[in-house]
Amino acid sequence: MTKAIKLLTALPRPQRERLMALAREVSFPEDARIFEAGDRADRFWVIRSGAVSLTQRVTSLQRVTVASLGAGDLLGWSWLFPPYEWDFGAEAFSPVRAYEFDAASVLALCEEDPRLGIVLVRSVAEILAHRLETTRGRLMEHYALHGRGSL
Repeated sequence: MTKAIKLLTALPRPQRERLMALAREVSFPEDARIFEAGDRADRFWVIRSGAVSLTQRVTSLQRVTVASLGAGDLLGWSWLFPPYEWDFGAEAFSPVRAYEFDAASVLALCEEDPRLGIVLVRSVAEILAHRLETTRGRLMEHYALHGRGSL
């Protein structure tokens, strides 16, 4: 399995500095819902400290954690793709500090600086590919352990 990509360290210094000029420091208390699946995705975060659980609603009363994110991880990618709605929900598993980025401002910056735009999109794509690979591995382990058939 490949090593997880951290968005801010993946960007070259000039592009990282331009992006960070748009950052706003935020915090979430433990158990805070950060966003819900289906809501409008108009921002994203880079986690500075703490842990966030990505969740999928299974029933009206039950959510399942599909991934856990920590320091340096990107939280939110749905702001990049139509229909600009969250695919999952997110909840602070512990107190969280993060950099928050307004999607419209970042997209405007990417139009102004195409190098930043391509590096940012490639970095997000690598992050998504890694998460997909990790999720696939977890599913295969789950099915192997629980004998629920083959994928």
